[in-house]
Amino acid sequence: MSRLGKQPIVLPKGIEVKLVKEDLINVKSSKGSLDLKVKPGLKIEHSDNEILVVVDKNAKLDRADHGLYWALIKNMINGLSEGFKKDLQLIGVGYRAQLKGNFVDLQIGYSHPTQIEIPNGIIVKINKSVEIEISGFDKQKVGQFAAEVRAIRPPEPYKGKGIRYKDEYVRKKAGKTAKTGK
Repeated sequence: MSRLGKQPIVLPKGIEVKLVKEDLINVKSSKGSLDLKVKPGLKIEHSDNEILVVVDKNAKLDRADHGLYWALIKNMINGLSEGFKKDLQLIGVGYRAQLKGNFVDLQIGYSHPTQIEIPNGIIVKINKSVEIEISGFDKQKVGQFAAEVRAIRPPEPYKGKGIRYKDEYVRKKAGKTAKTGK
């Protein structure tokens, strides 16, 4: 059993939770709505302002997913109340980003600009043309889109050029050393 999974999830104001079926939970707020299909071995108990994930102590496979589903529900509630954000930096001479409609246009050292479509539910802001701020209420979508943008030009280990997360540390390698003498 998960230690976190035993704790109830307290609902903040403005968040509405509905059990559509035994295995489907719906979380709504003014920002939007998220659904989660729950594994059959787990039960969701909903009272006035809290949610509890209940699991049978004898079902070993269900106990393994207890903390997972608790965290997924908690992330849905946090996303709809506060939101999630990932910051990316473009490091390199001439590297720039700009918004063009529903696309992020990146000029990152390739012979042509690279365009990425922004998924629904994601908000992208570009600061100083070298900082990209990705935000939204679905943690999985925000992280996935940030990872897709970073994967276009990940930071290289010699000069550190590329797209990286704001707080990411890139370990640098030493370059080749010149031969001396014979």
